[in-house]
Amino acid sequence: MENSAIKESSKDRIFTVVNYVILSIFLIIVLYPLLYIVSASFSSSEALVSGRVWLWPVEPTLEGYKAVFGHKKITAGFYNSFIYTLFGTIISVILTILAAYPLSRKDLAGKNIIMFLFVFTMLFSGGLIPTYLLIKDLGMLDTRWAILLPSALSVWNIIITRTYFMMSIPDELLEASRIDGCDDFRFVSRIVLPLSAPILAVISLFYAVGQWNSFFTALIYLKDPGLYPLQLVLREILVQNQLDLEMINDVQEHASKIGLAEKLKYSLILVASLPVLIIYPFVQKHFVKGVMIGSLKG
Repeated sequence: MENSAIKESSKDRIFTVVNYVILSIFLIIVLYPLLYIVSASFSSSEALVSGRVWLWPVEPTLEGYKAVFGHKKITAGFYNSFIYTLFGTIISVILTILAAYPLSRKDLAGKNIIMFLFVFTMLFSGGLIPTYLLIKDLGMLDTRWAILLPSALSVWNIIITRTYFMMSIPDELLEASRIDGCDDFRFVSRIVLPLSAPILAVISLFYAVGQWNSFFTALIYLKDPGLYPLQLVLREILVQNQLDLEMINDVQEHASKIGLAEKLKYSLILVASLPVLIIYPFVQKHFVKGVMIGSLKG
């Protein structure tokens, strides 16, 4: 039996080798900082300060993580961030669907004007002070609503979700459902949403990561430490360890504190990023498909 496989030319093989080399270089550039952060977070303070950490942990220790998880506010920070991420994502996804689906319909009167007003907000905003005054007048200062509502809707997510609906939900499906007596709300809940799993996974991930990493909003609107999200608690841990250095007279203790403060940077990065890294593989299969379909046509 003759081999029917197409034989690669020498130019094709050279091109393949060059591609692998370039991709390997990019992989190393992207992967090395991540490996260094992990290694630095598990290495001893002395090894980190002296610059002996390159790839693998040196003198492995859990000192940094003990300092982080030993903080009295860390549990509350995780709980608050979980609440903000869960309910913030639910609210945001619902609002995005309610905005994107009507804008994807050809029979919506004035949809171009509405879309223009949405896009306008991407270019111009009221600014920090007017926004703060609005949140204050609404009585949301120092409440969970100050984190959940002001950033609940992303125009970019509306655009890609609207595009997905326009390209993936044919008009014939709507007409058939109307013949069967299906109203708009039932059509969205029973037909549109089950067919939109990829884009729902994409915008859910976008909103969840944004809420989990939310820092500035909480810094501006929250005063009660009991409402602080994880990012604000981690910032407080890092700042406290840096401020303590000015109050230390003993040289050895000063050096130890410097090493711990440096080590905490990497431990805090890993603690803050780990939940997102755990969730991502479960939605990754939908992520690429949803982004590509939602970005083909505006």
